Amino acid sequence: MFLPVYLYGHPVLRKVAEDITPDYPNLKELIANMKETMYHSDGIGLAAPQIGLPIRLLVLDADPMKEDFPECAGFQRVMINAHIEDESEEQCSEYEGCLSLPAIHEKVVRPTGIRIRYVDEDFRPHVEELSG
Repeated sequence: MFLPVYLYGHPVLRKVAEDITPDYPNLKELIANMKETMYHSDGIGLAAPQIGLPIRLLVLDADPMKEDFPECAGFQRVMINAHIEDESEEQCSEYEGCLSLPAIHEKVVRPTGIRIRYVDEDFRPHVEELSG
């Protein structure tokens, strides 16, 4: 099911998202609907606040960027309760878009690397070092 994407200015986008538990209602269906919405909107990522839910849930599929960024090939994740544990002091700047800011692409400054802790859709824990 395609879900509405909330646009910049909506209060839910300013809330600090909350962790969830494995018994969150209809979680598997929500994840499937978020993926469908992300693909339908030509996005590579969608966070639950963007569909009006102030929870820590993110779906990612960076594979469409593999021509320009080979490290993105096959990079697909569902991240629940994600928390950045560390980030590099070095920063980079790339043009980015956001489904909540349609048709706008701006340079965004971010750390060149992070260590992130999260659980997947089966609530298995992960810690990843991501860069690029």
